Amino acid sequence: MTTRTSFGGADLARIAVFAALIAVLGMPPAIAAFGGAVPITAQTLGVMLAGTILGPWRGAAAVLVLELLAFAGLPVLAGGRGGAGVFVGPSVGYLIGWIAGVIVIGLIVRADRRRPTILRTSIGVILGGIVTIYAFGIPFQAGITGLGFGPTFLSSLLFLPGDLIKAVIAVALTLALWRAYPRAFGQTSRRPQASSDTVTSVNESAPTTPQA
Repeated sequence: MTTRTSFGGADLARIAVFAALIAVLGMPPAIAAFGGAVPITAQTLGVMLAGTILGPWRGAAAVLVLELLAFAGLPVLAGGRGGAGVFVGPSVGYLIGWIAGVIVIGLIVRADRRRPTILRTSIGVILGGIVTIYAFGIPFQAGITGLGFGPTFLSSLLFLPGDLIKAVIAVALTLALWRAYPRAFGQTSRRPQASSDTVTSVNESAPTTPQA
């Protein structure tokens, strides 16, 4: 089986929509944490949804588009942040973690383009949307702020309740969208269908009546 990596017009449209969605989720006022170094925002929810709905590579492309726009100076990150300075600050690890996290989510939830289930989607958003992002964000934050890994890890637990709530919302929205509009997910899982070859093989296997 070959993996399709090129993006068509519909793929590009979905990528643009999710990049915009993540940006919109950053519009509500951010809650300052760690002295304002790392804000608490709703944008991680958009990252989770990009992974569950778009899959690993289209989801990563949507996050990358958003971050390129931010690097160019557009205020698309939480609190109206943008510019190259964001990518050398304490939150840069979390921005890198978004890209890695959305890939992990997509690989788990959309494996072989299968139908998302509550178990697989829950595992995906927790491992990708929380664990992976923390795995990148905490070490970078500790190194840049000089607080040390231990204190930074303990302080990062402030994010956990909100991220768990976002994970629950992401699972619920993903499953609801699959039921209501599965075409939003792009190519869906293949279901075995009866074909003319199957009918023919059945007919050929049936006993025949000898003719005079």
